[in-house]
Amino acid sequence: MVPPKKTHLFDDGQKAPLKDAKRFNAKTTRTNGGDMAMETVIGLEIHAQLKTKTKLFCSCAISPGAEPNTLICEVCTGQPGALPRMNAKALELATKAGLALGCSINHRSLFSRKNYFYPDLPNGFQTSQLDPPICSGGGLEISAPQGSKRVRLNRIHLEDDAGKCVHDERRGKTLVDLNRAGTPLIEIVTEPDLSSSQEAMEFMKKLHSLLVFLEVTEGRLEEGEFRCDVNISLRPQGETKLGVRGEIKNLNSFRHVGQAIEYEIKRQSALYAKGEPVLQETLHFDPVRQETRALRSKEEAHDYRYFPQPDLPPVEVSPAEEEKIRLSLPASVEETTARLLGLGLREELTTLLLDRKGALDFFDRTLALFPEPKKIGALMEEFLLPASLAQNAPLSSSPFQPENLAQLAKLLDEGTLGRRAVQEIFAELYETGQDAEALAKSKGLLQVSDMGALAAMAAEVIAAHPEEAAKYRSGQEKILGFLVGQVMRRSRGAADPKGVGQALIAALNRTE
Repeated sequence: MVPPKKTHLFDDGQKAPLKDAKRFNAKTTRTNGGDMAMETVIGLEIHAQLKTKTKLFCSCAISPGAEPNTLICEVCTGQPGALPRMNAKALELATKAGLALGCSINHRSLFSRKNYFYPDLPNGFQTSQLDPPICSGGGLEISAPQGSKRVRLNRIHLEDDAGKCVHDERRGKTLVDLNRAGTPLIEIVTEPDLSSSQEAMEFMKKLHSLLVFLEVTEGRLEEGEFRCDVNISLRPQGETKLGVRGEIKNLNSFRHVGQAIEYEIKRQSALYAKGEPVLQETLHFDPVRQETRALRSKEEAHDYRYFPQPDLPPVEVSPAEEEKIRLSLPASVEETTARLLGLGLREELTTLLLDRKGALDFFDRTLALFPEPKKIGALMEEFLLPASLAQNAPLSSSPFQPENLAQLAKLLDEGTLGRRAVQEIFAELYETGQDAEALAKSKGLLQVSDMGALAAMAAEVIAAHPEEAAKYRSGQEKILGFLVGQVMRRSRGAADPKGVGQALIAALNRTE
């Protein structure tokens, strides 16, 4: 496939079109009037760590939190003569992401060396894709104030990650951990189609949900597995040429993306209003001070001295392989959302099921065993998802499986268990995966539905609360809720609430 000739302003790995060369060479711009209406132009470069077991060009494992410099080899530490080997799973996941986002898959793409120096870059270059990348074009629909808006993609390309610098302020030293060096990434580069912090955050959240849903990435923001560089510039309203941009690097929080954009809009607007130059530079966002600070002048593609990576052959994705991956794609997020909403689930729960790893599969497997979607969804939202989040563990790691949830939902539906009983035993169920009915029985929590037993408890409560009983008989029917609560307390939540209400009404009417 022939790669598109027109390239993108916001991607370090792109060359400026010839007609834009003059604008690219100019590093500053001015406006002579402080009252000129300006509009914001935003493009994103999003790095997503691919969900592979090993690194992009070697067999070293990927394990966040491992002891520093224990997951390294001669390849990912840049030893002379060590040759990289392509990770086939990373190629598959990059293709999967591209197809889901409507990209064209380049059946033959190339790796290049992106040359720059930094202590955590052991090779002295990053292995990335320049021209052509693995994926071109595509886009993603987001909600915007004016309605649905399509944000175009310029490209998706593969590259390896750098290591990590650890700054030890106590000893005044910077240490380097190369465990992350060589981790596979895709960089997703948008066209400059975004115009506000809200749109940028909406795009990032929707893209994150999609890639996690597809299991392309784990997407753990706190681990840097989904992070973003924001390119932002201002221009007079109605102008078609882009203004001088600043690039805010390495934002791994949706909230920080919004805050950084808002600050940068104010900063650039103030400069334009005073007629002062806006410099093209790379910026760092300080979330504590809520401000951006300049790091260095902004690099262009020629600054990196790209040249083809001689140690790697071209990346090949055959049409047959592309079609196989396309057929393996699940229903889209939009289709899945519509299906879940059609089952009667609330929009908030639908979002949870899509965002949490393994949650949708857990729901569907439970639904096949007990076809009551609302009841299953309610149990997952109230008990299961909070339990897995509290342990910071995937649902698949718990002994509590869909069969257990289906049993619990059935016991609730039959009235064998009450919701309060579930509250008391769920933590133990989640930890052990044991039989819910047996556990509840051992703790005396099986729901009491026998009307004789309920009538006896109702009589005891009425005798203990004569004033409330009198109020009910005088027409204050709302007091019945209080009396039901007293019976439920006596039974430790084991009484059937519906039966309790019936027993109380019958007892109150008999003693009139």
